[in-house]
Amino acid sequence: QDMPVMRVSSIGYGMGKKDFPTANCVRAMIGETENRDTVVSELRCNLDDMTPEAIGYAMDHLLSRGALDVYSVPIQMKKSRPGVMLCVLCRPDDRDDMAELIFKYTTTLGIREQTYKRYTLTRTTERVETELGTVRVKRAHGYGVSREKYEYDDLADIAYSLGSGIDEARAYVDRFRRPE
Repeated sequence: QDMPVMRVSSIGYGMGKKDFPTANCVRAMIGETENRDTVVSELRCNLDDMTPEAIGYAMDHLLSRGALDVYSVPIQMKKSRPGVMLCVLCRPDDRDDMAELIFKYTTTLGIREQTYKRYTLTRTTERVETELGTVRVKRAHGYGVSREKYEYDDLADIAYSLGSGIDEARAYVDRFRRPE
């Protein structure tokens, strides 16, 4: 089994007394894991006879029905036709339902499946109240990192109200979080 991603606090080595053709030693590590690894299924199909609007419609349906992520990649298909590879990430228990939706909302004749181990940061959302509305702050942390950002749609609403760009809206919201 693979060694888990961890923050190592100490490492110990021991050497055996008997001689072997290979080294007679052992290494032990003590550490903490975030234990945020999960398994996901990725379903893929190639499309060369759908409009971008129809692909977007299918993507919206997959996301609304529980897909973890849906994206498309431009590809070159046989006979030099441009096409799109549709990729759907889902929980393993949802893969049959997602496959059914892919067949329903796309023109594909076949779907490929791959299973992956996925590491994720712990996510939380907080709210900042401003005179122009609420802005959600998305935070993520784990594996020794911490980051945050404002929800784009909320910043765009503030920018529209201010008649400014996104950077000015971000500075406006910062003033409500950190008094000057």
